[in-house]
Amino acid sequence: MDKPKRVKFLLLLFIAILIFIFCITVRTPRTYRIIPLRRAPKTCPLQISERSITPLNNTKHLLVSAYMDQRVNGFDVRIIGIFKRDSIQKLHCVFCCAGQLSSKTPGTILQHTDNFGFPYVTTDVMCQIPQNCSATHVSLLTEPGEVQLVDQPWLPVRNKKTNGKEKEKLQFNFTVCISNLFGDYNNVLQFAQTLEMYRLLGVDRVVIYNTSCGPDLNRLLQIYSQEGFVEMVPWPIDQHLNPSRGWLFSLSGGDVHYFGQLTTLNECIYRSMDRSRYVLLNDIDEIIMPYKHNTLTSLMDVLQQQHPNNGVFLIENHTFPKKPFNESKWGPLPRWRGVPGFNILDRIYREEPDRTIYHPHKMIVQPRMVQQTSVHEVLQMIGQMFKVPPDVCRFIHSPISTPTERPLEQLHVDTRLRDFTEELLPGVNKVLRKAGLLT
Repeated sequence: MDKPKRVKFLLLLFIAILIFIFCITVRTPRTYRIIPLRRAPKTCPLQISERSITPLNNTKHLLVSAYMDQRVNGFDVRIIGIFKRDSIQKLHCVFCCAGQLSSKTPGTILQHTDNFGFPYVTTDVMCQIPQNCSATHVSLLTEPGEVQLVDQPWLPVRNKKTNGKEKEKLQFNFTVCISNLFGDYNNVLQFAQTLEMYRLLGVDRVVIYNTSCGPDLNRLLQIYSQEGFVEMVPWPIDQHLNPSRGWLFSLSGGDVHYFGQLTTLNECIYRSMDRSRYVLLNDIDEIIMPYKHNTLTSLMDVLQQQHPNNGVFLIENHTFPKKPFNESKWGPLPRWRGVPGFNILDRIYREEPDRTIYHPHKMIVQPRMVQQTSVHEVLQMIGQMFKVPPDVCRFIHSPISTPTERPLEQLHVDTRLRDFTEELLPGVNKVLRKAGLLT
């Protein structure tokens, strides 16, 4: 083949190959021409966590919830979690912005100062939202570079502020946070009396973190939940850690304080921040009782007017131990035969606290003025605290048992609960009948 013919042949062959490649490319479905797998996706591969406790990938930590919180300069979102104290590592925040992934921002880790010696501690991770991001969800990464996000757990960002709606009237005046139910607790009668007492005092909502409880109490809780008075938050902490039944690691061991009580109290404050004017932090066997007012509304209206810069009100704890009740002297008690638990109306003897030693308080707080809390005091806040005199308001604490028993002559007669008997009894009877617990 001479040279001109060979050149012509090679040129035609080259053109034929180009036409063949073009045809194959056009006929290949577009789904096969994807972005390489190693490249980080631009859209959110959301695996949204619907659990109240979510393990954080590649760590020993647990995530609980995320809330918009712009009270700390330079940050926008607070993620509440339970972290292993000896395994803290750098974390990076990534947001889903209306379906698109954001750039990553460094997370600032804030361990709460109260841990009572336990290996796990309530921890906040503070994140900054990138500019031009309308964040709906957030996740935490252990590496700042491109990583596979498909299996990352994403938390919804709650309490989002849009178009000034945060200035709207709050849904509730008073919310009670019951930190933990666990074990086979089944004191139905005290539980019903306490919740009905709170209803009379003006409480709008009771939030309960439930790990487990007895079968009768569970039936009662379902009734209250259906009514909308109780909000049940599942709290399966025992599926992730070995929770302690005590408050001090050196005495009771375990991974985390009292079934994660510190975490649930903080979570409840943020859960209530944009919907409740006040939050009461207490246990199920305690009632915050005003002594110079008949409702919490009238009590707090007076206290807030007297102390306008206060966002935390400390209420002194007073124990009402079990003692023989003299019906001939104080009048007959109502009967709830067959209902598990005890009658708090027969707790009329009150112990005077020893104020020469540390004496715990519980609290009524304005949630928007609290950043971190412990059980008996606030750790970080905006504004001031006020100790409410016990003659104005005190905690009525009716435990199943007390570590020591004082003689009767050292106790004070206090029948404040019985002032509400006429209104309290119908409410208790009604809810017990609804639950099928009253014969």
